[in-house]
Amino acid sequence: MSAAASSWTTPSDVAARVRRRWTDGTLLRVAVEGEFAPIELPLRGPSSSDLGDRVDEARRWANELIRASRDGAHFELVFGEVGGRHVGKSRIPMRAVIATPQQAWALLGVGAEVRRFVSLFGQAPAQARGWVLQHPHAALAAADDWSEILAALEWISRERGAGRFLREVTAPGVDTKLIERRRGVLAGMLGVPAGADAFTQSLGFARRPATVRLRFDPRVFGFPSGFTEGVFRLDELDSAVSSASQALIIENEATYLAAPIPESGVVLWGKGYDAGNPASLRWLRDVPVAYWGDIDTHGFAILNRVRSRLPQVRSVLMDFTTLHAHRERWGREEKPTSAALTHLAPEDTDVYAALVTDRHGERLRLEQERVDWTWALERLPR
Repeated sequence: MSAAASSWTTPSDVAARVRRRWTDGTLLRVAVEGEFAPIELPLRGPSSSDLGDRVDEARRWANELIRASRDGAHFELVFGEVGGRHVGKSRIPMRAVIATPQQAWALLGVGAEVRRFVSLFGQAPAQARGWVLQHPHAALAAADDWSEILAALEWISRERGAGRFLREVTAPGVDTKLIERRRGVLAGMLGVPAGADAFTQSLGFARRPATVRLRFDPRVFGFPSGFTEGVFRLDELDSAVSSASQALIIENEATYLAAPIPESGVVLWGKGYDAGNPASLRWLRDVPVAYWGDIDTHGFAILNRVRSRLPQVRSVLMDFTTLHAHRERWGREEKPTSAALTHLAPEDTDVYAALVTDRHGERLRLEQERVDWTWALERLPR
C-alpha cells in the first residue's frame, strides 16, 4: 500500500468513530429513549491525481467500503465525483452515513448487549431508571446480579432509616456479600455515597460499632481482680465510670502490650489514625494523657488528631533527644504528609517542621518499635 493510500478512511476507521457513541452510552440510551441523531462521517479518499496514478488501489479502497456497508445494513455510502480534464471523472464514496441505531448496533456487533440493556431497563423500578440511563455500561456489567440488585433495592428502600443492620436483609436471593459487591450500583440508584460507612450512615442503617482496646488496673473500673485488658464498644466505654488518674495512648500494638500500666491509669491502643476513638472518651478529658507514636510526619498527624480531642495531651518519646539517640535505627517514610497541624504543642511543631523540611535527613522516620526498650521505660509514665 502506498503512503497516500494509507491515509484513506478504512471500514475500521468508520467503526471506531461509531464506537465512541457506544462507549459514552449514547447507543444504549437510544434503545430505550428512541432519539437518534444520524452520524455522518466524511471519508478521506483518493484525489484526482491518485485516480491516475493509483487507480487499482482506489478501486480496492472503494470496494472495501462498499462490502463493509453490507448493502446499507451497517452504513450508507454517499458518492461524489472526483476527476477533471486530465483524468476522467469517477464516482467514489465521499461520506458514510449511519442513519439509524440499528445500523450502528449491527456495525459494532452489539445487538445482544442492546437487547439485554432494554430488558434491564424494563425490569428497573422508576427510582432506578435515571441511574440506569446515566450509567448504561455499569448496568450491563451488573446484569448477572440484576434481579438480586433490584430485590436489595426494594428492601433497603423499605427499611431505610429503621436503624437495622444490613445483615438483617430478607430480600430473596440477597445477602450482605451481594450488597457489598454491588454497593456502588445500589448507592447510585439510591442517591447516596458509595463508601461503606457513608452508605450505611446515609441510609439510616446501624453501623459496625467502633471499639477501643485497653489495659488497666481492674480497680479503675471496679472490675474483680484478674481483669487487666478488654475490648469495649466505644459508646459503652464512653459511659463507664472510671477512676483513672492518668492514661497513655500508644500507636503500635506490640508496644501497647508491653508498656507498663501507669499507676491508677490505663494504656489504650491508638491503632494508627483510629487513635481518635480512644481520644474521644469523656472520662479522659480531666486526666493527664500521654501519646507515643512514630517519629515521622504521620505520627505527628495522629498526635494532632488526638490533641484536637484532648488538648492536654503531651507527647512522649517523640522528641529530638529520642530521635538523635537512635540515629542508627532511622528509616525512610514512604509517603510523608506536609499538612498544617494546628493542634500540636510548640515542641512537637518543631520536630514536625524538621521532618517536613528534611532538616536531619530525607523523609526521615524513627518507628516506635525501634526505640530502645530501656530508653523507653525510663521515660514512660509510671
